[in-house]
Amino acid sequence: MLRLRRRYEATIGPAIRFLQNRDLTLAPRICHGRFLPEASRFDNVADLETAFGTMGLTDQARHLATLYLEDLADLVKETVGPQFGLSRYAESLAMSATHFDPLHAALQAAPNLVDRMLLELLDELLLEAQPDIVGFTVPFPGNLYAALRLAQRLKQVRPEAVTVMGGGYPNTELRGLKEPRFFDYIDYLTLDDGEGPWLRLFEYLQNKENKNGRPAELVEASLPLYLPSFNGAAEMLRQAQQDEPANSAIVESLADGRHLLQRTFLRNEAGEVEYINHPHPDVPHPEVGTPDYSDLQLGNYLSVIEVLNPMHRLWSDGRWNKLTIAHGCYWKRCSFCDVTLDYIGRYETAPATLLVDRIEQIVAQTGQTGFHFVDEAAPPLALRDLAIELLRRRVSISWWGNIRFEKTFTPDLCRLLAASGCIAISGGLEVASDRLLALMEKGVTIAQVARVTQGFTQAGVLVHAYLMYGFPTQTAQETIDALEVVRQLFETGIVQSGYWHRFSMTAHSPVGKNPAKYQVAAVGPEPGNFAWNDLWHDDPQGADHGQFGPGLAKSLYNYMHGVALREPLSFWFDFKTPRATLPRQLIQQALQEPEKSDLAQPNRRLFWLGNAPELQFKTAGGNSPKDKKITRAIITCYEQAEDFEVKTTELIGPWLHQLLLSLSADYETKVLLKDAATSFPSGAGSWEGFLQSAAWQLLREKGLLLI
Repeated sequence: MLRLRRRYEATIGPAIRFLQNRDLTLAPRICHGRFLPEASRFDNVADLETAFGTMGLTDQARHLATLYLEDLADLVKETVGPQFGLSRYAESLAMSATHFDPLHAALQAAPNLVDRMLLELLDELLLEAQPDIVGFTVPFPGNLYAALRLAQRLKQVRPEAVTVMGGGYPNTELRGLKEPRFFDYIDYLTLDDGEGPWLRLFEYLQNKENKNGRPAELVEASLPLYLPSFNGAAEMLRQAQQDEPANSAIVESLADGRHLLQRTFLRNEAGEVEYINHPHPDVPHPEVGTPDYSDLQLGNYLSVIEVLNPMHRLWSDGRWNKLTIAHGCYWKRCSFCDVTLDYIGRYETAPATLLVDRIEQIVAQTGQTGFHFVDEAAPPLALRDLAIELLRRRVSISWWGNIRFEKTFTPDLCRLLAASGCIAISGGLEVASDRLLALMEKGVTIAQVARVTQGFTQAGVLVHAYLMYGFPTQTAQETIDALEVVRQLFETGIVQSGYWHRFSMTAHSPVGKNPAKYQVAAVGPEPGNFAWNDLWHDDPQGADHGQFGPGLAKSLYNYMHGVALREPLSFWFDFKTPRATLPRQLIQQALQEPEKSDLAQPNRRLFWLGNAPELQFKTAGGNSPKDKKITRAIITCYEQAEDFEVKTTELIGPWLHQLLLSLSADYETKVLLKDAATSFPSGAGSWEGFLQSAAWQLLREKGLLLI
């Protein structure tokens, strides 16, 4: 690569512009002209013509340009900084960092080349913005070092500015923070949802400007607002002042304004870390507002294709607007999950009308109609209402998100979501073992997952499965059986991508809170003064989980590309493994279970995905006195792909036509199946018979849903 330096320098600018969608005409040169230099990332490049065909030049070029960037990232990692990565930086310093010493030592060392480039960018921003407060969001361990390095620089060049941190990493790792040196870089760290703590921090900082604290009358007047459980603010303040030292903390808090703070760490004047969390109400989910993208340079974002799998590319190709359907998780029982924390434990929804208002506002601001709903598990009924509202308003977007594979996602609901713009979903199959799924309280079974994934796949929605190995007490046999389930899911074509995660026991999960219940023993690490979340554990009842990781990953990579689906499972491992004990037709058998008949769903709502149909009558027969004339009703439906006709009786035709007209004209009026049964014309035969008729079955196939 160093010998080809001039070629890399000549191509890096054009390659970046291409990945920013600024110069797509470069695609033919990248694909056919040997335009980009190629290093080790190109050694195992896939069969591009099979993957992209002869016309998908832009996607093919985007994949090649991505490999080119990854080559450059490898070069930086080998020659400039071993901690560098395209999506993470110095991650190892923050992983299970119970003590702050390694991070502190790295921050005290001279900045390396990557650090200096980051600091130069920061200096430009500081010169332009002249900020009073700078917030750092740290979602993952790979973001922490850079955030602290930038905060360190901020303290040097603009010491009057206040630094604040929040995000997923502090919310899970730093809940017991006791390290004073952390506050050499960050003045305030807030936990959980940031809207409330930030608003109150702003008020606290404004109050702090008055060195003498708030005037007594203002303190007294504020008590009912901030301490509503107390009756008589003045009386409380007088009693607190008299009852020393028991209430000295209350008086001090009122005097310096700390009673304003919520879920906030700071370093006090004594140099000790203090956590202040006065019981202010949280900002309700419907009131958090709409994300504002106005200051982001959206045109500079890259769209890359790291993996050819069409579902995997969604994480990196294109820029997706982020939005949350509901706060928290409606299930919140999974034993491996941080269900004790606010971001999962507090469940709140927002009306579909408000969500679509936010969607329209973001589209108007960004000009982009792709949305990623970032819920832990989007509620099926909330998604249903959102889909109906999108269709009612004719708001055209593409969206994807995370769900639970639960039975509420019927094939009809899957079709409704697809019609509203759903292109992909991801969900947790986890261990692919009914025993372990029950132990982790996942609330699903393998058969149920199979039927839900089939419903989405048949609706044209891509399906990604989160997979887990190494859950407590999982045996080698169960690991191999789980792989067989995954193989069958890919073989039947109802799952398009997946990823194996190694089970990690965390301090805030039911397993971490009560390891004995799951027959594991926590063996460390001892809590330190900094991060504490990932727990080491022994699993005496389980297999040697670590040895299965490479084989599971290799098999899944091949399954996603349709390769080696019939190879024996032992093919993927370099050690002896047990034979799978599951039937080879397990998934097929689950898919063959009969669906509920329409007659058994009288309270389901009718929803018509098609356009307004036309009705005509056609009479046949009557050529001789003995022939009887028969009039048939023909309902013609005009659809995007093809038109089709529904033929029924002269009596049923007008009723059915009127039903479809009302369903296509008004999405707000709910027509239940039992309502349709009530209006079914008398003398037209039995309702049960009509639900079995060819006319009804054709409409159900073409887009008449029961949801």
